[in-house]
Parts: sequence; structure tokens; C-alpha cells
Amino acid sequence: VQLQASGGGVVQAGGSLRLTCTAFGLILANNDMGWYRQAPGKERELVAAMSRGGRTTLITDPVKGRFTISRDNAKNTVYLQVNNLRPDDTAVYYCNQGAVRSTFYIPYDNWGQGTQVTVSS
Repeated sequence: VQLQASGGGVVQAGGSLRLTCTAFGLILANNDMGWYRQAPGKERELVAAMSRGGRTTLITDPVKGRFTISRDNAKNTVYLQVNNLRPDDTAVYYCNQGAVRSTFYIPYDNWGQGTQVTVSS
């Protein structure tokens, strides 16, 4: 199973990006999925997660109102729409297979390749 995040880049503050998670050897429609990020010198942190059926969505406080997670099962893809970006959003973003619970997310040890998002002020 391999997960690959893409769609990152360099944007100015206030800009937007759509990050894409593609899976190889895994049917995303059958799995809960999450997005994490890791800034330099900081621990990896959850930003968003969605249950397999889409009924439960978790968005963490630092990005609430700006980031949206969605999935396209026909394309076996999960997206993270990131809007109104700020310099402190600068990080490597990873998608992850895991387990959504009502108020938290349990990541599995399957991280794959991340994508760099850099926000300039």
C-alpha cells in the first residue's frame, strides 16, 4: 500500500491550494483517511480527517473554517482544500490511512510521500 500526496507549492498569504492524496494498492472508499502536516522543528499534527462514508469529518482548530477535506471515490482520491493560507501553514502535508472516531483520529503507520506547502508573507 502506498499513499502519495501532491498539489503543494509556494503561495502568498491568503492564497489557496488543493492537495491530492492518491493511493496505490488501497481502495480509499473503504477506509477512513486523514491529512497531517509537519512544520520544521515541530511534531506532525492532524489537520483533517474523514470517515469512509463521509458521515464524520474532523477539522482541527488551527485550520477550521479554512481547510476542507473531501473524497472522490470514483477516482480513488482524497482532497484537502486549503484556503486563506497563512505563513504558519507552511509544512509538509501527508495523507494517512487510519480510523476516525467521534472526536479524534487514530493514524495507522502508513504515511507515504508528503507534499511541501510554503506560504510567503
